[in-house]
Amino acid sequence: MQTAPGKAGLVLAGGGARAAYQVGVLQALKEMLPDPAANPFPIIAGTSAGAVNAGALACHADDFGRAVDNLLDVWRNFEPRHVYRADFAGVAANSSRWIAGLLFGAFVRDRRTSLLDNRPLAALLGRKLEFGRIAGNIAKGSLDAVAVTCSGYTSGQSVSFFEGAPHIAGWKRSQRVGLRTRLGVEHLMASAAIPFLFPAWHVNREYFGDGSMRQIAPVSPALHLGADRIVVVGTARIRNDDPERTRGDSYPTLAQVAGHVMNSIFLDSLAVDIERLERINRTISAVPQDRLRGLGLTLHHVDVLVMTPSEPLDAIAVRHLRSLPAPIRFLLRSVGAMRRGGANLASYLLFEQGYCQELIALGYHDTMKRREEVEAFLAGAMCPVPGAYARTVKFFVRPAPDAPPPGGG
Repeated sequence: MQTAPGKAGLVLAGGGARAAYQVGVLQALKEMLPDPAANPFPIIAGTSAGAVNAGALACHADDFGRAVDNLLDVWRNFEPRHVYRADFAGVAANSSRWIAGLLFGAFVRDRRTSLLDNRPLAALLGRKLEFGRIAGNIAKGSLDAVAVTCSGYTSGQSVSFFEGAPHIAGWKRSQRVGLRTRLGVEHLMASAAIPFLFPAWHVNREYFGDGSMRQIAPVSPALHLGADRIVVVGTARIRNDDPERTRGDSYPTLAQVAGHVMNSIFLDSLAVDIERLERINRTISAVPQDRLRGLGLTLHHVDVLVMTPSEPLDAIAVRHLRSLPAPIRFLLRSVGAMRRGGANLASYLLFEQGYCQELIALGYHDTMKRREEVEAFLAGAMCPVPGAYARTVKFFVRPAPDAPPPGGG
């Protein structure tokens, strides 16, 4: 078995409350490490709720085990009120502003309009995360770089704000840029601003929303920051088979439509990027290396391990819908999200202890089931361990530093 450890990167996808699954995966990874304090991922990239987890890991990159324990403590004890106003007064006031914005938006400029008020999350992040520690962790070598991706409402660009070592340069591709900055609460809040549900956040010179919007290459930031091997942790199942066609005679509820849009934002781009990278890799592998060199293409493999839930998270959400506060249940019921067919939307908003704890347990057990494969990857092995999950370990390509990564740059 060939070994070439290189630099490992961690890519954490978006998904609102579904990101609790990532914490379970991280818990299992911590237990597999010979030294839990040593950070196995010098490069970290996150989007949406994954950006919050990425920021927390970067702030404590000098002690990976402590960072994971901190995330476990927060996610295991989450309540909706920690993320958004869930009391009757707060929901009523924000809903009134939402309705007023729809009716009178043409007459009022710069109105902060969203279905929910997520300023409690901003306060929580301000209390829990010491962003100044990121620079210190980079200086002492515990971390190379961390990136948080947001979507600009004015420019239409997918912007990856990153904080990293001095030698790491920014990048610019079609509708995608990497900008060096000092990360703070505003970057995480902007990245996690799910459209319509949460308000946009102003960063630098424009307003930004959820980074999963228009992010056609979720793996790209980690590659640009110098990762040679990548662990991708998603928040929804990536199906390799065609889904069964079922009959639907009922008109879709608003919740079903919104859930479908959410899946398009949070799942489809990741699945397409992985599929595209795999296809490009097969193509490159079929071309002799001397031929590639003759064409001026300096490419090499990037090993990618994909971790996604083994169970549909919306089905798990159904069991916890009634744990939401009454005002939120009323709001979700009005759009059909309290029914089984609308639970997909609710699964993104279920920042509730029972749901989050079940997702953490699922992430932990999914990872432990693949322990041999994951440990081989963490050790730097470039060949997948045979088994039921071997299909999810892919060999992908990454170009030389002066060329864009295929599908990821």
